[in-house]
Amino acid sequence: MNVPSTDYGKAYAPVLQDLWEYVRAEQEEILLSPYLPASYAFLTHVLLCAPFLALDVLAGVCQRVQLWRISAGSGPPPSLQRWSDCFWRVLYRYLTCVLPATAIFQSLKTPTLPDMAPTSWQLFVEVFACFLLFDMLFFIWHFSMHRFPWLYRHIHQLHHQHHTPFALAAQDTSSAELLSLLLLALSSAWLVGCHPLSEAFFHLINSWLAVEDHCGYDLPWALHRLLPCYGGAPFHQTHHSLHSGNYAPYFTHWDHLFGTYRAPVQHSRPE
Repeated sequence: MNVPSTDYGKAYAPVLQDLWEYVRAEQEEILLSPYLPASYAFLTHVLLCAPFLALDVLAGVCQRVQLWRISAGSGPPPSLQRWSDCFWRVLYRYLTCVLPATAIFQSLKTPTLPDMAPTSWQLFVEVFACFLLFDMLFFIWHFSMHRFPWLYRHIHQLHHQHHTPFALAAQDTSSAELLSLLLLALSSAWLVGCHPLSEAFFHLINSWLAVEDHCGYDLPWALHRLLPCYGGAPFHQTHHSLHSGNYAPYFTHWDHLFGTYRAPVQHSRPE
């Protein structure tokens, strides 16, 4: 018996098909908006910082949380005023540079929304491929900004005002650098040929990892404790402390290969 193609599609739809059909039906106009990438990047960044804002508040009154801080002996966690100032700086740069520039970039593309969602395996492969590619591109760009004085002074130096970073400061940098990093992420997804759902997951996880890299905490459940090839917050905070080395955002293999790896300083942890 021949099964009609529509019925066949429903019978063998991927696990993510129901989610994708709902998103397409309810949010298609938003998905095709040229303003989506910058808006999504800013909102996810701010929302994912919220748990670390709570940790910074708790660290001021709880010794155990204070001991989880990588620079436990360097003074109190960042104040609410510092968080507020950082928020307004990042928002200003998004509104004045990142949002209009990425809107122009997106307008040059002709986005389409496929009928089918990716399979779970396809989503995993595409997201993982995006991270490998983005990690390489970021390493090259970050290394270059430290290698060439003009790039460092005019693009990257502002980010290094945070000798001891905190979560929201992951995007507290010059407008040019903020824009360049978002374009690197968008280009990674484009080169991999991601399904829109895979791309959304990539940007979401990418935002979380960037926030965690800058959070200033070496948490017992942090990802770098599970994956030996992943640097995490201690790896990146060493970069901020030394102003050199550890140029890759997440994985450590590029720094090992090029001799720029710097071992994170070990700190005592609460028992």
